[in-house]
Amino acid sequence: MLPLQLQPESHVPLYVQLRDQLRALVHSGDLRPGDRIPASRELATQLGVHRTTVANAYAELESEGLIQGHVGRGTFIRNTAPPLKISPPPPTLGGNGGVRWESLFADERGEEALNRLMHAAPEQDVSFVMACPAEEFFPVEELRNCCNTVLRREAMQILRLGPSDGYPPLKKALVALVRSEGTPAQDENLLITDGCQQSFDLLCKAFLRPGDAVLLENPAYPGAIAIFAGARVRCLGVPVRTRPEPGGSLGVDVSALEATLVANRVKLMVLTPDFQNPTGTTLPVAARRKLLELASRHQVPIVEDHIYARLRARGAKVPSLKQLDRSNLVIQIDSFSKVAFPGLRVGWCVAPANVIERLRLVKQSTDLHTDQLSQATLAEFMRRGLLARHLARMCEVYTRRLEALEEALAKHMPEGTYWTRPEGGMCLWVELPPGFDASELLIHVRERGVLFAPGRYFYFQNPQPNTLRLGFAGLDERRIARGVATLGELLRVAMRKRQRGGRYLEGARVALV
Repeated sequence: MLPLQLQPESHVPLYVQLRDQLRALVHSGDLRPGDRIPASRELATQLGVHRTTVANAYAELESEGLIQGHVGRGTFIRNTAPPLKISPPPPTLGGNGGVRWESLFADERGEEALNRLMHAAPEQDVSFVMACPAEEFFPVEELRNCCNTVLRREAMQILRLGPSDGYPPLKKALVALVRSEGTPAQDENLLITDGCQQSFDLLCKAFLRPGDAVLLENPAYPGAIAIFAGARVRCLGVPVRTRPEPGGSLGVDVSALEATLVANRVKLMVLTPDFQNPTGTTLPVAARRKLLELASRHQVPIVEDHIYARLRARGAKVPSLKQLDRSNLVIQIDSFSKVAFPGLRVGWCVAPANVIERLRLVKQSTDLHTDQLSQATLAEFMRRGLLARHLARMCEVYTRRLEALEEALAKHMPEGTYWTRPEGGMCLWVELPPGFDASELLIHVRERGVLFAPGRYFYFQNPQPNTLRLGFAGLDERRIARGVATLGELLRVAMRKRQRGGRYLEGARVALV
């Protein structure tokens, strides 16, 4: 029998526990290519769970390429290892046996499941997984002209190593941009990075040591969670309010945040006040002012993720934390990745001069400098007024797509389903009726060509199994309507089964079969 131990009292769904344990057995070498594993009915009997629990775990492992079922023969560990994984050799170092690499890794992180899901959708699928720009609107010709111009004008200069703090003309353009938006800044207050992910990494290296405490929204952007978890800091989660409540506001729960600051010695706060990823919520001005007052009182800097803020679809613009900051406690990070071109990997930080200098030194030891051709091309793109024009156009496109998503949800989702009403950004948060598991729903909707991101990928504490994120920016209105119709149809089928008693329960979870 396989050494499997499931914990029914855990908040982690049983099929996820089973999937992860089987995957670990493969990577440790306990299960090797060609080994046969029990049929789903047989293993379900051994573990005392419903057969669908095992079937769901097997389905995810098969989608990862770890196992393969053969009609009449059974299910086997695949002979071809999944991408980026090396089949464990005999436990020797050197010689003909090779190296058992997994035993040498510095931490225990495995493949990022959400990242695999992002790149798993065939062309015909309706994928709500990613929160990224609509590629069909990329102004490729305009960008090509900008690139040709800078190569003709200064090819030798931009193909050399550049300054660690960024290409000067782009820095000048970005300083002018943030100043025009009401944020006082000079050249010494801005550092160009390879995007917000690198900004998080640089901040982590500059400010944090293992054991330090960082306050994060929960749920939060998985990339930030990964950075801080990898640095072995303590991540303290503060809930995000997704429903209007008397005496409270949408966005991070400021009362819970204050209690966390009182009870812990916090080194940094990381917040997304505008169109928060994954919930899409926006923090009102009064709550922002309260946050800044708390940061000043407890002397805890705020890292403000500003990446979605320019993608407003409706409602009045809200001043950023950096604009409201009078105590010089806010570090604002931003990027071109959502407003224009994610592939160019250019972002920036706005912060006090001494913070920028520290980040510059850390960046210098990390990658020397940000790619100068990308920076020069984007500087020219801004100089010609093309960024402002493109951003205005994309706000119109995303507004239509958000409206289409909300209309489809209202039409197709069953009673008891709740979703946030973002004022912009690229994603919307859905709460399924109590008792439903979004990860199990994903198993079934992907068979119909639809993908989404289950909420568990965004939690690092107290995950809510019935939540999911829908990224809408990269889908046209027709595909949005078709995808939501499929989600709603499968949920309604499951609800009818439950009403007729055709269901089973694992704790509070309902199987969508």
